[in-house]
Amino acid sequence: MTAAFTAIAPLAQVTGADLCVPLADGSTRTYANFDYAASAPALTQVVERIDQLLHTYSSVHRGAGYASKVSTDNYENAREIVGRFVGATDEHVVVFTRNTTDSLNLLAGCVPGSVVVLDIEHHANLLPWKGSRIVRAAGTIEETIRRLVVELCARPAGLLAITGASNVTGEVLPIARIADIAHRCGARILVDAAQLAPHRAIDIGAWGVDYLAFSGHKLYAPFGAGVLVGRRDWLDCADPYLSGGGAVRNVTVTNTQWALSPARHEAGTPNILGAGALAAACETIESLGFEYIAEHERALCEQLVAGLRTVPGLEVLSLWSDCEDSVGIVTFTVDGFEPREIATYLSDVHGIGVRDGRFCAHPLLDRLGHADGAVRASIGLGTGCADVERLVGAVRTLVPESALA
Repeated sequence: MTAAFTAIAPLAQVTGADLCVPLADGSTRTYANFDYAASAPALTQVVERIDQLLHTYSSVHRGAGYASKVSTDNYENAREIVGRFVGATDEHVVVFTRNTTDSLNLLAGCVPGSVVVLDIEHHANLLPWKGSRIVRAAGTIEETIRRLVVELCARPAGLLAITGASNVTGEVLPIARIADIAHRCGARILVDAAQLAPHRAIDIGAWGVDYLAFSGHKLYAPFGAGVLVGRRDWLDCADPYLSGGGAVRNVTVTNTQWALSPARHEAGTPNILGAGALAAACETIESLGFEYIAEHERALCEQLVAGLRTVPGLEVLSLWSDCEDSVGIVTFTVDGFEPREIATYLSDVHGIGVRDGRFCAHPLLDRLGHADGAVRASIGLGTGCADVERLVGAVRTLVPESALA
């Protein structure tokens, strides 16, 4: 390990950093979390914000009491913070949801026209779209974009729905360029930013993105809130996502006047604490600086990939040979070992948590030739070089120990 790697420490404090877990031999060890891409632990600043919000917690928007007014201010302030975090403009509205899946299902009821998607998408960006048109991704980003152009130009589409960063390989697409192409072809663009938002700066105004969805639980705010940010017109024309109090202007027994967005799609008592937690995460991540976050991840991923490639029979998965950027996700397989076998070994023997399976991206794993799944190690703000060294060492021990058995 080089001197540069030895200097890489976690960028932020997260909950569970001192968690001790039981091992198969009866001992315990501090947990090494490499499952950030599934659900990230909470930032300490987020936990502190929740504690603050609880002291004045009350229902929002229609209360004259002090606690209700403070909670309303906090909730709407959170909406503004989240909007700024992703570069929303006056054309965009911020709707709080449960998670990315919830956001995409909400938007699916608003789209007037067909939806074009790549076959590499997370199921959340495959399954909600009725009558979607699937484009098969190529081995390069350039050829993949060319195929999108062909499909979008072949016949009109209402929306191009695309990932910002793959939840399997971490590879990042050139969103601004793809947004420009979609608009030239007469379509709007939705970006599934579940994996992009925690790792890279987003500017939907500058990029020309019409809709963006992401989850608090992947952004160090695991308190049940997600976001759909998007252009108001489709959202205001669609039926409310849920029918109920808060989504209306007036109700009689024979007629309902629905509110405009965001209230139109936020019926019922909203997740006030979740929204506040998400805003706190956005503020904290921005204060760290995305340039430092990207540098931190790249160095750790370089260390991780270099170490893993010394393991006989290990393959690191990738989609595109011309990809220039990836977030902190490294997915791999080892010849002769089932993914669950590897993940269980890492957990039971070494106290390391990874994700195994098909990562809600079955068509993509099929494409990569690993229909039975793979192992995903994901890096976050709480990861340091010592964690990476520990994971690499644990994987290295797996092959010789098995061979000697």
